[in-house]
Amino acid sequence: MNITIHYAFLPHTDADAALDFYRDTLGFEVRNDVGYEGMRWLTVGPPNQPETSIVLHPPAADPGITDEERRVILELIAKGSYGSLALATDDLDGLFEKLVASGADVVQEPTDQPYGVRDCAFRDPTGNLLRINQS
Repeated sequence: MNITIHYAFLPHTDADAALDFYRDTLGFEVRNDVGYEGMRWLTVGPPNQPETSIVLHPPAADPGITDEERRVILELIAKGSYGSLALATDDLDGLFEKLVASGADVVQEPTDQPYGVRDCAFRDPTGNLLRINQS
C-alpha cells in the first residue's frame, strides 16, 4: 500500500494576496481557482509535484459553523495560531532571501535547530505559519 499526501488545507483572508505569495513568491503553480457565492478557493502546488497540492480556502466557510465559532476562527487566524505547514528546499538561504525581498513576514531566520534540522519560518499573508526546512 502506498499513501501520499494529496491535499493540505490552509485558510486565506485575501485570495489575491495569497495568490501573489504562493504563485509569484514561492513559485507554485495554480491548479484551480474556483469562485462560489463571493468566495474563492485556490489550489496551488510545486510544479515538480503534481500529486501534492495546497487548497487555500475562505476561512470558516462551512455553513454548519456558528457566528461565534466563525469569530473565534478569524481571531485565531489573525494571531497566526490557526494554520501551519512545513515545506522543504535544497536552498534554504536562497529562499529565505527571496521571501525577505518580497516583504514576507519573517518569524525566524535560518537556524540550526538542536534536533538536527536547519530551518526558517514565515507567515503567509493570512498569518499561516510556514516552516521551511533545508532538505
